[in-house]
Amino acid sequence: MIGIELLGFDIPLWAFFLIGVIAVILLWKLVKFALKILVIAVLAFIILIGLDILNVFGWIQNLF
Repeated sequence: MIGIELLGFDIPLWAFFLIGVIAVILLWKLVKFALKILVIAVLAFIILIGLDILNVFGWIQNLF
């Protein structure tokens, strides 16, 4: 059987391939999640900057 010996165990190549595929899928899901969080954060900052430019926060302070 073709494989790699690691820490005294003979691990077949298909197991490494399977671990690699699972790792790529998990990394892709992590990257997608991070990109969604980044987009949400950027949109929130753009909205805050827009509200600051329109002086909404000053108007709210003047109410109190």
